[in-house]
Amino acid sequence: MAVQIQGNGGNVAEVDGTSYRALRVRNAPLDTGALGHYRLSMATGTIAAALAANAELFQFRWTDATRLCAIQKIMISAGAIAAATAAAAVTLEAAVARAFTVAGTGGATATLTGNNQKDRTSMGTTLLGEARIATTAALGAGTKVLDSQGIGNATIGIGTGAITVTHNLTLIDRIDLLEQDGIEQHPLVLAANEGFVIKNGAVIWPATLTWALGVTVVWAEIAAY
Repeated sequence: MAVQIQGNGGNVAEVDGTSYRALRVRNAPLDTGALGHYRLSMATGTIAAALAANAELFQFRWTDATRLCAIQKIMISAGAIAAATAAAAVTLEAAVARAFTVAGTGGATATLTGNNQKDRTSMGTTLLGEARIATTAALGAGTKVLDSQGIGNATIGIGTGAITVTHNLTLIDRIDLLEQDGIEQHPLVLAANEGFVIKNGAVIWPATLTWALGVTVVWAEIAAY
């Protein structure tokens, strides 16, 4: 006996092909209703040499009291401007921030009004509270509690002064710190006063090395999850 599967809108599920007659399905992005999908890219200025340990370079803060933010991808890229005089292994890390009640300070903030960052003009204006990136120095922390461990990191070996600036241009060639690959994978979901930061690890960055960082974030804003 044939069994029909009927969706909420009254459509009946279909099968595909003539040999296996497999059920036809379609992956779709998160249903955001009147909200939407967004993408943000920001870049630092020239980060000064000998960056302190655990310095914050990017902050993403969600403040809406009733809606949620589903982070689907965090990407970074970086390049050296002046070579280091000492070798080191350094880390860039994304860490979740809880109780993020006061924004950080310094750097530059993203313009989030109007159509900025929308994947489609008809989507709602983003509800993101703030995105902030360093210019030449670390950001002020604000008020928040970072998780003890990160959710993604990139560890980079920095060469010595014998490596010229030309050979050291690619410090990082686009690293994904977080990526939701499919519908079976849970995104990072932020509620009110939650967010994440990108920071360096426990090692002070080498003397004379100046560099720049780029950050891209992809997210959806949803009423429930």
